[in-house]
Amino acid sequence: MKTSPLAAVLALVIAVLSGTVIATPALAHTALKSSSPKKGATVETLDEVKLTFTESVKFPVVLVRDAGGKAYADGKPDADGPVITQKVAGPLPSGKYTIAWRVVSADGHPVEGEIPFTVEAPEPSPEASPSPTDTLAPPAGDATPSAATTASTEPSEVTATPAADATEQRGGVPAWVWIVVFGIAGVGIGLLITMRKKT
Repeated sequence: MKTSPLAAVLALVIAVLSGTVIATPALAHTALKSSSPKKGATVETLDEVKLTFTESVKFPVVLVRDAGGKAYADGKPDADGPVITQKVAGPLPSGKYTIAWRVVSADGHPVEGEIPFTVEAPEPSPEASPSPTDTLAPPAGDATPSAATTASTEPSEVTATPAADATEQRGGVPAWVWIVVFGIAGVGIGLLITMRKKT
């Protein structure tokens, strides 16, 4: 029985299509499904990097570096099936960063890539300055005495009057007393002389 040319062509097409369908899963490698942060994203802070693949992966390597090449990955990445988590030593200063990753797919093929992102850290709030009302007033006991109070507490000098000086120079007896005494003494002496002449 001879095979018709048409049947031979159909058989060849079917064989080729079957081989392509069978080989397609084997040729498909692991791919990155999603990431946090996303490619080109801008974040205020970052505590960890999370990568999700289309299938389970092994031997993950995740690096987080700034524009100057400084590394910020904290420890080794944690693999949980298709999800890879990498802790980040932070807080990250503002700037541009790159996540470089590399994993091995289930069929043994290595897969790698990079994810750029930017950090814009919030500016610290200025410290509150004390208001004028916060200034403590000096205690009442520490008040500086006024000029009037100082003047009133100083001892005043007493000026002696001329009359008082004269009194002090005469032993404290007024002048008129001495005149009366001398007058009486004079009268007494005159009487004594007169009486002696008569005798």
